[in-house]
Amino acid sequence: MARVLTLQALNRATLARQLLLERKKLSPLAVIERLAGMQAQWAPAPYVGLWTRVEGFRRETLERALLRGDVLKPTVMRGTLHLVTRRDYPVFWSALRDMPTWYGANHLEHALAVVAAARERAPLTHAEALAWLAEEHGHVEDTDRRRIFHAVRRRAHLLHAPESALWKVRAGTVVFHAAPEPGEVDVLAARVELVRRYLAAFGPASRADIADWSGLRVADFAPALDVLEPLRRFRDEHGRELLDLPRAPLPAADLPAPVRFLPKWDNVLLAFADRRRVIDDEIRRVVVGKNGDVAQTVLVDGRVAATWSYAKGRVTVDYLAAATRTQKSDVAAEGERLQAWLS
Repeated sequence: MARVLTLQALNRATLARQLLLERKKLSPLAVIERLAGMQAQWAPAPYVGLWTRVEGFRRETLERALLRGDVLKPTVMRGTLHLVTRRDYPVFWSALRDMPTWYGANHLEHALAVVAAARERAPLTHAEALAWLAEEHGHVEDTDRRRIFHAVRRRAHLLHAPESALWKVRAGTVVFHAAPEPGEVDVLAARVELVRRYLAAFGPASRADIADWSGLRVADFAPALDVLEPLRRFRDEHGRELLDLPRAPLPAADLPAPVRFLPKWDNVLLAFADRRRVIDDEIRRVVVGKNGDVAQTVLVDGRVAATWSYAKGRVTVDYLAAATRTQKSDVAAEGERLQAWLS
């Protein structure tokens, strides 16, 4: 009979794999690959996410990697912006190329007809691209051409320019440039690697969790799970099957967890269909907006207990759950370290 993992045990496994139990002395590239990409809708988010996970992280290190092209900013999991490394991009793109998304088959057909022309035309702003589709290709209906350009960006490898991912983004830097076209990767092989990366970064997890994180349907990655066998199997407290890689870390459920400040849209809050291993449902409704916005949060004993903000040189914490005097003291100390780093 499969071993049952409590929420507390799943919490500590997730924290360990997400580098949230102990800061490591790793390069930004190594961390981005280990975390299976980092959410990047808000430019400073990956920087704060790296600061909270990496010993001695300096913003300039990530900026140099972006400007060299070692780190890219594509639309990948769930059709959202992430930072991934240049060497990982072919795998992510091939695995997610046919992911159901905002555009339909008719939009993709129009997009494929102009892929080469779009790469030649780049760099392009969003407005310039929409104007080009209208003036030269007759796509004048606004929603249609937006969806066509979304498909063009995916298929032509028009990625956000590195300047859009710097710590301080200047106005007008959201420009799409033609990234080097990735080498061909077999779709099944790419999905095997994608699922392996997910389980390494977030497991043990259910099939629904993998689907929620990736944006793929369970049927899309089921063959990849077959290739990855033998997998470890557990059950959660509701009897749901959880999958994991052999020999992946499962620390003790009572292992102490330090206070950690997370940025907007941090991966750890978005990687599961059932997010209760890191955030209670009642708190999630406050932290995650109806528009999909995810607030900056504070982990206390491994779970979301507060939100935080930074204004006028000060970090301010707003508690959403009860915390002991000692925990609040630890939050204040970590907030001061973050404040010093942000200033």
